[in-house]
Amino acid sequence: MGSGMRYTTVNRGEGFGSWSSGAFPPAIKALLWANGGMYLLQMLLSFPLVQYLGLAPAMVLKGAVWQLFTYMFLHGSLLHILFNMLALWMFGRDIEDVWGTRTFLKYYLICGVGAGVVTALVLWGSPIPTIGASGAVFGILLAFGMLWPDRIIYLWFFIPIRAKYMVILFGLLELVASFRFTADGIGHFTHLGGLAVGFLYLKMGDRPLRFPRPLAFVGKWRGKHKARRLKRRWEDQRALMEAVDRVLDRINEVGYDQLTDDEKTILERASEKLSTEKSKR
Repeated sequence: MGSGMRYTTVNRGEGFGSWSSGAFPPAIKALLWANGGMYLLQMLLSFPLVQYLGLAPAMVLKGAVWQLFTYMFLHGSLLHILFNMLALWMFGRDIEDVWGTRTFLKYYLICGVGAGVVTALVLWGSPIPTIGASGAVFGILLAFGMLWPDRIIYLWFFIPIRAKYMVILFGLLELVASFRFTADGIGHFTHLGGLAVGFLYLKMGDRPLRFPRPLAFVGKWRGKHKARRLKRRWEDQRALMEAVDRVLDRINEVGYDQLTDDEKTILERASEKLSTEKSKR
């Protein structure tokens, strides 16, 4: 994330998140260590990690697919990693408390890799590597805004804004910057990719990871189809029982022998259905 944007949050204790994992939940802690360790290696090693592990779209299309994953653990400066990790810690810990470590980590990585795919497709011929966790962090910001849209965030530590408006603002800024500032050294398309992938991921199911994401809509369709089928079945049964009640009243009035063929058919259908239900038990 760009180093010019600062933010803080308030009102953690309003029913969102539980501090059950402490100030540093497991996934957050692991990601902080991983990013910090890789940045330290960048500083200490003479081997050009960025050239091999950074996301260069031209190289990805030639087979360096590992870069879609590794690029998010490299950073270009101390401020770059500090602001990304600050945002991850501030907005991610509540999400991990609610979702759990495995779900949170999977969402983070999907947003990061998805942002990398978007970058590779948009800048497909570029040999210039993109690095940083910003794509994944933008996905975290989006999830925070969707989970707690009315939580107050303080931009630059003194401008209050609701989380949902913060996400919209960031998205619009990145969209404008992606067209107007194409040579500023910031991965605007990566940021937008993290937002887009996170949004699609969260909208594919009722809650994170309830269904495998690409197939979540199938699960929702099956659930609605089953509900409609059960509703029709119940309505059919109710209509049959009401018809049986009317036939029983007729028997009390005129006797079974005076029933019409249609009324006797209703009794036969009800008897067959009762026998079928008993056999299923």
